[in-house]
Amino acid sequence: MRVSFVIMAAIVVVSISAAAQAQVTPANPAPCNLAHASGVMEQQLMSGGLQRTYRLFVPAGYDGHTEIPLVLDLHPSGGTSAGQVRTSGFEELASRENFAVVSPQAVSGTWNVPVQDNRPDDVKYIGDVVDQVASRLCVDSSRIYATGFSGGARMSSLLGCMLNTRIAAIAPVSGLRWPAPCGGRPIPVLTFHGLADPRNTYDGHADRGAEWVESVPDALAGWAEHNGCRREVIFEDPDGPLSTMRYADCLRGAEVRMVRIDGLGHAWTRKEVDETVEIWRFFKSQRLTP
Repeated sequence: MRVSFVIMAAIVVVSISAAAQAQVTPANPAPCNLAHASGVMEQQLMSGGLQRTYRLFVPAGYDGHTEIPLVLDLHPSGGTSAGQVRTSGFEELASRENFAVVSPQAVSGTWNVPVQDNRPDDVKYIGDVVDQVASRLCVDSSRIYATGFSGGARMSSLLGCMLNTRIAAIAPVSGLRWPAPCGGRPIPVLTFHGLADPRNTYDGHADRGAEWVESVPDALAGWAEHNGCRREVIFEDPDGPLSTMRYADCLRGAEVRMVRIDGLGHAWTRKEVDETVEIWRFFKSQRLTP
């Protein structure tokens, strides 16, 4: 009888201790519960006083509870969100890899970059898009990424500067820029560029505005300095059309790397190298950390 009393007392003490511990331990975050249909949807929102649209792709594997990554896929100047989907093929890849894709739409097809005060605020617009998508889908806030082609590459470069507290990594294609001045955290950068690109020229000094005086290697060096990498660029040129420029020992592991494609013009290629697959492989290795 006495033994039973001791055991009961011990159970009471343990229960009280557990309850006290529960009171001082922060509550676990509420589990996500956001059911959403899969497939492609055209969405609308107000941003900066303007009615804006974007294309959203939700993979069939989305279950309404498990957080999934989000890729922002930005169209070129004069392009459309639907056209960029055909160019990159990210929705097809997302259906296999189980991530969401947002393809924003610029007003009149052209992103406000370099930023002009009399044009729509596209940085705010894309931030608003991310907010709206995250309110409707279980988005992993540490795994939001931005890529884009040509003018979309310039815009994704700007997002890497202006939204780098929200975007984990960027991968501009045929249009990397260094949008100085740029503060904030180091951000991983992967870019692709054709050495025969006649429009967004590799060597810069194109007669298309001040933003194209800068060469692509100079833009890469700007990101390397921002990320605190070692100053010496590492150049790798094996046999074949692909060569690489990269920087080492970057702060917080925020690598800076360019894949150059010999003979390629102004294009998002999946032939010499499948840029879409390589971008996703890069994104999968990156996560936003405090």
